[in-house]
Amino acid sequence: MVHETADTLGGFLRARRGQLSPQQVGLPAGERRRVPGLRREEVAQLAGISPEYYLRLEQGRNLNPSDQILAALAGALQLDEDALAYLHRLAHPAPPARRPRNRARANQGDLQPLLDSWPHTPAYAQGPGGRVVAANRLAVLLCPFFAVGQNPLRAAFLEPEMRSLYPQWDDMTAKAVSGLRTMIDVDDADPQLLETIGELTVVSERFSRLWTRREVRRRDTGLTRLNHPLVGELDLHYEKMLRPQAHQLIVVYHADQGSTSAERLALLGSL
Repeated sequence: MVHETADTLGGFLRARRGQLSPQQVGLPAGERRRVPGLRREEVAQLAGISPEYYLRLEQGRNLNPSDQILAALAGALQLDEDALAYLHRLAHPAPPARRPRNRARANQGDLQPLLDSWPHTPAYAQGPGGRVVAANRLAVLLCPFFAVGQNPLRAAFLEPEMRSLYPQWDDMTAKAVSGLRTMIDVDDADPQLLETIGELTVVSERFSRLWTRREVRRRDTGLTRLNHPLVGELDLHYEKMLRPQAHQLIVVYHADQGSTSAERLALLGSL
């Protein structure tokens, strides 16, 4: 069911208008609506374009809207900068780049010595298919699904241990999906990643609902809370660093210096 992972300009517009109420955009609610969200003509009114033109956009019959039109739609649908950038990608997709797969595979192992040199900082790296290709010892102690060969995205939705590890699981999974949409180019994505998305769309109601919402938000840094079974509660900062040429994502966790979480992280490393 990989075909269901793809997104289109029309699909994105439909999903986003379905998440806005008339009151949110300053329009009267009017009579009771059969389906939630804004009507097409209301989005057209807010964007200052004709309903016929907007209908063509949603139906995929106008594939070259101007930047001004996209900006007007972003304003009407209350899109932030990340969602606006995603809207531009859908409206003006770049030609698929030829991925140097052999070179990417050759470079996957070169991160292990680097990550091992950070014994007090949990860190792992994911390849283009979403699987972990390198991880240090503390990362694996922090979460077994950060080990080499594991797929953290799949585990987040399908493994019960992840729900126990993340007390704010709903927030974590929402961030995971909206962040994935900012990074993935479905037309040029790794087949393994598309397979994972397709699987999760079928077997995880939570993932399917989040993916259908088409929320887009880039989160390279942030704070997450873990409830570790050995050392207890940890409040950790995370940093995500992309290696574009190798198609790898490095994820690093760290605690505030001198904090209880830093002490517990050190204790975890000593076990």
